[in-house]
Amino acid sequence: NQTSTLTWSATNASSCTASGAWAGTQATSGSLAVSQAATGNYTYGLSCTGAGGSISTSAVLSVVAALSSNAMAITVDLGPNNNSFNMPFVSVTVCQPGTALCQTVDHVQLDTGSYGLRLLASAMNSTTLAALPPVNNALGTPVGECEQFVSGYTWGSVRRADIKLSGETALALPVQIVADQTSPYANVPGSCSSVGNDLGTVSSLGANGILGVGLFNQDCAPCALNPISGRYYACTPSGCTSTVLPLASQVANPVAAFAVDNNGVALVLPSVPPGGANSLTGMLVFGIGTQSNNQLGSATVYATDSVGNFKTTYNNTAYNKSFIDSGSNGLFFDDLSIPVCSGGFYCPVSTLPLSAVNTSATGAASGTVNFTVENIVSLANSVAAANVGGTGLTTGFDWGLPFFFGRTVFVAIKGASTSGGNGPYWAY
Repeated sequence: NQTSTLTWSATNASSCTASGAWAGTQATSGSLAVSQAATGNYTYGLSCTGAGGSISTSAVLSVVAALSSNAMAITVDLGPNNNSFNMPFVSVTVCQPGTALCQTVDHVQLDTGSYGLRLLASAMNSTTLAALPPVNNALGTPVGECEQFVSGYTWGSVRRADIKLSGETALALPVQIVADQTSPYANVPGSCSSVGNDLGTVSSLGANGILGVGLFNQDCAPCALNPISGRYYACTPSGCTSTVLPLASQVANPVAAFAVDNNGVALVLPSVPPGGANSLTGMLVFGIGTQSNNQLGSATVYATDSVGNFKTTYNNTAYNKSFIDSGSNGLFFDDLSIPVCSGGFYCPVSTLPLSAVNTSATGAASGTVNFTVENIVSLANSVAAANVGGTGLTTGFDWGLPFFFGRTVFVAIKGASTSGGNGPYWAY
C-alpha cells in the first residue's frame, strides 16, 4: 500500500467538494490519511467556493511497483526552498572514492539538458566535502568550473567522488561542488560571474544540486583542446585563469560511467490534471534495452544533430534548434497570440489545447505532439506541477518538464549502442 496525508485549507471558502479518487462534501480545511494498493496514479481533486469566487486544486498519489536496482524515484514537489515549480528531484549518494565515507543529498534536480553532477557545498557536510580529492590540470593546479545555464551560472571546485544512484555506481567521477568556499575556489572569476545570476544557493537554484543525464558525456568537449573563457579554470590563492582540461578530468554524465545500464536513461512521470498537482512521483530508469524495465517498446526514436537538437514545427514555423529538457519548468516557444504575464509565462484566458510536429534531425521520424497551456497565475500556491508555457527562443522549441507528464521519455547518450540504434537520440 502507498499511504499519504492530504492537508488543505481554503480561506474565506463556504464549501468544498472532492473529486477524483475521493468524493463528497469536504470541510474548508482539514487533513485526511489516504491509501491505495494497486499500482497507478490517483488524483485527489478539491474545488472550493465562497464570497471571493472559486478555486480548484489537486494532488496525485502515485503507487509504483518495487524499484529494480537500475531504477530510482523521481519526486516533483515544492523543493527544499518550498518555492520550486515543475522541478523533478532525485536523491544522490556521493562517497570518498573507494571508501564507505558517504553522504546522501536529496532534492537534486534531474536535468536532461546538462551533463554531470553538481552539488551545492551548503548541502554537504564538511567531513564528506573535505574527503573528496580535487581534480588538477596537467600542471597539477586545482581546477574550478563555471557552468552556464539559461537561468544563471554555477561556480565551484571540481572534485572526484563515487556516485551511487540506486544500485548503479560511477567510480571516482569528476563532480562540481558549487559555491565551494575553500581556497582557492572562494572567489568567482569575473568571466564567470558576468554571464548571469549566481545559482550557488538553495534559494537561487531551487534545489540542492543538479544531476545532468542528458545526451552527452562530458560538459565541454572543446575544453580538452583549448582554454575557453567561462568554463574550466586553474585556481591558485591569487586567482583563477582559463585552462585546458582532458575529457577524463571533466565533470561527466555518471550514467555513461556505470558498469552496466550505461547507454542512456528513461524518465517516467504521471499525467498532471487541470489545475496542476501538489506533488508527483515517477521513476528514473538506467539503461535502454538492457533490462526488462527499459525496453523501447513502441516508442519512436528521434535522432538529434551533433549538439542535441531536432526540428519542431509549430504554427507553420520550423524551429530547427528544438530540444527536450527536464530542467526547464515549462514549454517555451514563441506565440504572439497568447497573453504573457509574470516572468515571461503565458496566461491564456482559458486553457489552450495546442499541437506541434517533431521531426528527427535525419528526417526519418516525425510525429504530432498535443499539449495544453494553462494560466500560471490561476494556479494555487501549493501547486508544484502543471502544464504551463512561456515565451521562448527564436530558433528553438524548448520541450520542458510538462512534455514529460504522462510519458516515458528515453535519452540515449551520444555514441552509445542501444536497441534503437546509436545515440544521441530522444525516444517517446
